Formats: sequence, structure tokens, C-alpha cells
Amino acid sequence: MNPIITLSSDFGKQSQGIGNMEGIVYGINPDAKVIHLIHGLPAFDILSAARSMETVAFMPKGFHVCVVDPGVGTERKGIIVKAKRGDYFIGPDNGCLMTAPRFLGGIEKIVAIENEKFFVKPVSPIFHGRHVFAPAAAHLSKGIAIEKFGKELRQEECVKAPYEEAKLLNGKIEAEIIHENHFGSVHLNITHDERDNLGLTIGNTILMGLNGKKLEMPFVKTFGNVKEGKMLILKDGYGRIEIAVNMGSFVEKTGAKTGNKLIIEKA
Repeated sequence: MNPIITLSSDFGKQSQGIGNMEGIVYGINPDAKVIHLIHGLPAFDILSAARSMETVAFMPKGFHVCVVDPGVGTERKGIIVKAKRGDYFIGPDNGCLMTAPRFLGGIEKIVAIENEKFFVKPVSPIFHGRHVFAPAAAHLSKGIAIEKFGKELRQEECVKAPYEEAKLLNGKIEAEIIHENHFGSVHLNITHDERDNLGLTIGNTILMGLNGKKLEMPFVKTFGNVKEGKMLILKDGYGRIEIAVNMGSFVEKTGAKTGNKLIIEKA
């Protein structure tokens, strides 16, 4: 199978930078298959970038570039993170690459992108996606060993993930909103697997504290299990827990936003 390279960014619709990165990939490896995972990430939003990179767990293994890079051109490192499944994540050392390997068996190795042999020159100080990260993915996809790119790094030397997993404390779940989607639903730092450990069961009524408000909603299988305009909580399609409004927007209804903390308990 042709190697898969995914490209993600906060470049937005109709950015020529997207095509530039794809062209760089094909110039290095014409046999690669480029998939544009998402280019509509909120600008500079590391949390949403990290959560979106997790969704590659539902794809064949590949080489995944993420360019949400407010520190571009500064002293921040470029890194390659290899997951135990065999995927490679390429991008800035700002935390956006650190959560996806949790869905892929964990982190196997991290290296700094230092070897200028694999850069496209001259390197723009404000577009490392085109000149550093996309080329690195393309070279990796041709079989260049990760060790050729630079020195190995300990995980402790890299910027931490922008969120940890939710915690259970005194019978209550301390969670965080890590992404808002197009429909105004929000996704939490609770995985499907952890849902059971935290005591969230379909059919339960859930009490939620958010920004000083007390909310109540059922845990259901799908949106249509509640009446139009009513709030609900359910498993999303990408391995985490989602809060939504059937045929409406939870964000508009409550003012919720990425980064908000939540307290969740069973009624």
C-alpha cells in the first residue's frame, strides 16, 4: 500500500499553504497518498489540534503532520514522535503531538528535527510546515530512519500535552473541554474506555457543573434519544465523550468553550 501522509493545520479554507505542503510531499515521494485530515482548526488552538490528531487512530498507520504553530521561527523545536503502532507524528514541540499516541499504544521514541539535509531550502522562518515538517514526513515515508533526523529526546524534555485525562475525585469527575465542533458540541478529556471506570453508564442522568451553572442531562446512545433542543451526553465517534444539544448548539446554549473545566457526577 502507498504510504499515507496526513496534513492538518489551522490555515483555514483556501490557503495556498495547504497546496504548497502537498506539492512538497509529492516532490519528495510521488508514491505517497496525501490525506487532508483537517485545515479548519481554530487558530493557535493547541488543545483542538491535539484532540484532532487523536482521530488518526481510526485510519491506517501513517505519517501525520500537524501545523498549529504559534511559536514558529522561535527557539521551539521541531519533533517527530513515533507511536508504538508504527505511526509518526511530525510538527512543533508545543504539545499538539503528545496525546495521539495514547490511542496507539503509547510513545516509542521522540527525536528532534535537526538534520538540514531533510529541509527544503531556503527555510522560511514563518512556514516550517512547508520547509521542515512536510519534507520530514515525506522522507520518513520513503523509509528514512527516524534516527537520521536528529538526537533522541526524552519525553520530559518536550512540551507536555495540553491536557491530561479526566480524574475521579470523591465520586465526582473533574474533566475539561478539549474541542468544540462545527455543530457547537464539545468533546471532553474522557475516553470511551475510561467512561466505564468513571461510572458513566447509558441511561444515567448526569449532573454537571460548568461556569457556575448546574446542568442536568441523560447519558444516551445518540442525539435523537432526546427531544429537539435538549442537552445530552454520549460517546463521540472518535474515542471520547461528547456533550451536545439535539439539533442545536451546546456552546451557544451554555457559553461553553475549549479549556473550560467541568465537574460531572451521577444524579
